[in-house]
Amino acid sequence: MPPALARRPERTEPAAAAAVPRRRTRVFALAEARWAGAALVLFLIALPLQLTGAPVWAWGPLYAAAYVMGGWEPAWAGLAALREKVLDVDLLMIVAAIGAASIGQVMDGALLIVIFATSGALEALATARTQDAVRGLLDLTPTTATRLCDDGSEETVATVELAVGDTVLVRPGERIGADGRVLEGASEVDQATITGEPLPVAKEAGDEVFAGTLNGTGALRIKVERDASDSVIARIVAMVEEASETKAPTQLFIEKVEQRYSLGMVFATLAVFLVPLGFGAELTGSLLRAMTFMIVASPCAVVLATMPPLLSAIANAGRHGVLVKSAVVMERLGQVDAVALDKTGTLTEGTPRVTDIRPLADAGLDEEALLALAAAAEHPSEHPLAHAVVDAARTRGLTVPDMRDFTSAPGIGVTATVQGASVVVGAPARLLGDAGDAASVRAAVVATELEDAGRTAVLVQRDGRPVGILGIADRLRPDAAATIASLATLTGSAPMILTGDNPRAAARLAEEVGITNVRAGLLPQDKVTAVREQEDDGRKVLVIGDGVNDAPALAAAHTGIAMGRAGSDLALETADAVIVRDELATVPTVVSLSRAARRLVVQNLVIAAVFISGLVIWDLAGHLPLPLGVLGHEGSTVIVGLNGLRLLRDAAWNRAAASARDAR
Repeated sequence: MPPALARRPERTEPAAAAAVPRRRTRVFALAEARWAGAALVLFLIALPLQLTGAPVWAWGPLYAAAYVMGGWEPAWAGLAALREKVLDVDLLMIVAAIGAASIGQVMDGALLIVIFATSGALEALATARTQDAVRGLLDLTPTTATRLCDDGSEETVATVELAVGDTVLVRPGERIGADGRVLEGASEVDQATITGEPLPVAKEAGDEVFAGTLNGTGALRIKVERDASDSVIARIVAMVEEASETKAPTQLFIEKVEQRYSLGMVFATLAVFLVPLGFGAELTGSLLRAMTFMIVASPCAVVLATMPPLLSAIANAGRHGVLVKSAVVMERLGQVDAVALDKTGTLTEGTPRVTDIRPLADAGLDEEALLALAAAAEHPSEHPLAHAVVDAARTRGLTVPDMRDFTSAPGIGVTATVQGASVVVGAPARLLGDAGDAASVRAAVVATELEDAGRTAVLVQRDGRPVGILGIADRLRPDAAATIASLATLTGSAPMILTGDNPRAAARLAEEVGITNVRAGLLPQDKVTAVREQEDDGRKVLVIGDGVNDAPALAAAHTGIAMGRAGSDLALETADAVIVRDELATVPTVVSLSRAARRLVVQNLVIAAVFISGLVIWDLAGHLPLPLGVLGHEGSTVIVGLNGLRLLRDAAWNRAAASARDAR
């Protein structure tokens, strides 16, 4: 091997140190959050003063300040929309709040202001956090790379300066700086960020590698084949940003009619004020009737008809380990009619484990002796497969013999002296080669059987003779099959798997959980294409994933859910909901809870419509006293609010879980 490849770096960063630094916008770094927080504090100070009978001068200015702090931004946005000939509910709420204050209902108006300001701040925070995660993804790619010059010398250059055709050297433990192809060297590369494969992939001359993936124990000489702006990791960033920008803005159920309702209410209020004046009515009386009309017709009860059920469902889901990021998301979850799942880390636990221990005949070893021998040789290794072997021995309480003379050959395996014998643990294809002796033939047959079953086969040799094979695989989540069955019934269509893992492993797992539609070997853009094909057919797709490679599909889907425990920052921020405790079975439950919330929204809208219609007719056809109008308006608001809070109870979650189980 040339000296450049053989040379070790002076300091190799451990893999853990290569983790992406987390950059998160602080809540109060956002102007929207500062204004909303100020309005909320002022309201919370003013309210007890008013309720305890303090003089108006004590709480009146506080309410006025809350109006200004929380209301100026939505008012400005509403006026900007009005210039575009669009009248939205935000402006209507500001007008209603001012109208309430003008007839003495200062607290009601301030409450409306605080609710809308807080909602806007939460939306701004969610947007900022997603942008943080997208920017943080770029940190996966190192800022510098070692470029090899024509004369054999090395130079450190910025990765953005690498051009197609350049040759770069990637030492052990370094991240690869550009998409390219291996010219020389052998190593294992952890490319889970791109493909989602649970185990490092052996790379040698001729194999493709991706920027941002982590090199293992060998050195690689790589020829750059793509510019930095066209790398797979750069395209992931671009796809997430594009999907976030082009994804149609969703609306709560009531917002779908907000334009007509807003216009109708404005014209009706003006008519209630102006028509009596035309017939000689007094200005004060007409203004009072118009303000009463605006109060009783304002959509407070309608807004509360929608929000409390959804917010209660969000709170309930949060207590049970599912973080739903907004009321819009909670509503959308109940609309899904197709499901696509990642494999590694979603349907599986994402950690390789020893599943098979197969000592060969005449080797003189039982399962425990074979595992202990392999664990002794693998003990110093940092390879994930070695960790799986050592963990399996530790779990069984085995006594692992001492070892010495440890060496590691990238892409082949490890060698050590254990109890006076030379023990080699590694890839069967590399270690067996063309050997034709009986033990090697038997070992090759067993390795093929394990690989056909979706396992990674690991050969154990002692003094040059095969003594056994270990099968290693990523373990299926215990609740995966039941979850798939529930989702299939709830959505009315069979879920599908979208994975970057190899087709054989994906097919084996799909068979275990009862999925027939499997798309394997996918890059992130391929997952987005598969999701958009479903949505072009009119489906509302729920995507469940955990990795960077899932983020574009999570962003492009109707709704995205990320697995929280091992999920990447980008997936967690891009997804609409996060399963905090990694309990996959909560997905069908939260879908059922969303549908229960939607049913409650409809109930509340009917209640609100009955109250509003009755009060409006009374005000127009007769004379509705202002106190009764306020009482009826507030009463309907309280009723729908309390009705929506029913979903806060644990019984609501239990009913949703039972409904999901019954759907299997």
